[in-house]
Amino acid sequence: KENGGSRRGGRNERDLGSERDRDYVNLTGAQFDALNSDQQRLAARRLLVFSRVEPRHKLRLVELLQSQGHIVAMTGDGVNDAPAIFKADIGIAMGSGTAVARGASSMVLANDDFSTIVEAVSEGRVLFQNTKQFIRYMISSNVGEVVAILLASLLGLPEILSPIQLLWVNLVTDGLPATALGFNKPDRDVMSIAPRNPEDPIVTRWLLWRYCVVGTYVGVATVAGQVWWFLSYPRGPMMTWHAATTSGKCVSLRSSSSANPATPLFENGFNCDAFAHVGPSTVAMTVVVIVEMFNALNNLSEDGSLFFTVPPWANPGLLYAIAASVVLHLLVLYVPPLAAIMGVVPLGWSEWGAVLYVPPLAAIMGVVPLGWSEWGAVLYVPPLAA
Repeated sequence: KENGGSRRGGRNERDLGSERDRDYVNLTGAQFDALNSDQQRLAARRLLVFSRVEPRHKLRLVELLQSQGHIVAMTGDGVNDAPAIFKADIGIAMGSGTAVARGASSMVLANDDFSTIVEAVSEGRVLFQNTKQFIRYMISSNVGEVVAILLASLLGLPEILSPIQLLWVNLVTDGLPATALGFNKPDRDVMSIAPRNPEDPIVTRWLLWRYCVVGTYVGVATVAGQVWWFLSYPRGPMMTWHAATTSGKCVSLRSSSSANPATPLFENGFNCDAFAHVGPSTVAMTVVVIVEMFNALNNLSEDGSLFFTVPPWANPGLLYAIAASVVLHLLVLYVPPLAAIMGVVPLGWSEWGAVLYVPPLAAIMGVVPLGWSEWGAVLYVPPLAA
């Protein structure tokens, strides 16, 4: 408050000042000047009423609060407010204020309604949360693909995904669902959580943990789909684990097993050509696409449960994006020209049964997605994919 109160309220203000000056809750500009530096810093934390002040007092108050690590918002409408508005982290000018105040501000309240500030803070928090969800989804998706390729290579398995299949997976899983995550609804407690320290990284320890867990799961599930085709698919080669992980030695094994190179080495008439079959990579690619759809649902909220607090229909746009991605993938599988380009084959019922077995299980395992950053570094069960 810049000036003293009316004659009617003057006694109350003097009484408040005389009783509480020692607590620095109510000060005038002159009283503030009389304080030493330490007392001013203490007053900056406690002040409720700051009256009869000059522009330099407002500017000093902003500087003191900033020096204590606070994010300071300053509102005003006049020329004398402009220095403090400009210095504040968030300068807010009234739409009916002077041009100088509006020019010094970073936000203008067109309706002069302070409740608009609360709405703006809420919207900013939602944007930040959705940005984190987008980043988490993108990183975990790509970590999963890297883990799948590295794991298949370390195990001695054939190439799990071709370059064009990797490109397709990125287009399907990182395109529409990732975009839809930008329209997540705000969490119910978005305005009750404490303000974030601006020095904290976007990727916290908890998010990094989830990146690693989800990415590792996606990679392992993808490799499992490929291995299933080699070892357990009823119409596949039904080979042993040792044969699947020593594919590079198949030629020598074949030549030593029979003088006839066309002699089948595995079930269903398969020989070494089984390792060049596109069936395993088709299953692996479909597994990673379907798992990533569940992973997208896991990004509806940072800490809310998919089953108890944030249901899948909380973001209808995400459901539409997931449906569109699945339809596009089905077109690639069952339209012969597209399948030939992508190097895939249509999947049968038994193959779809294997593909769909793992993702719902992952959704059940992610019922308790609470993090240690909010609970004093207490370790909770992390979600695997959804």
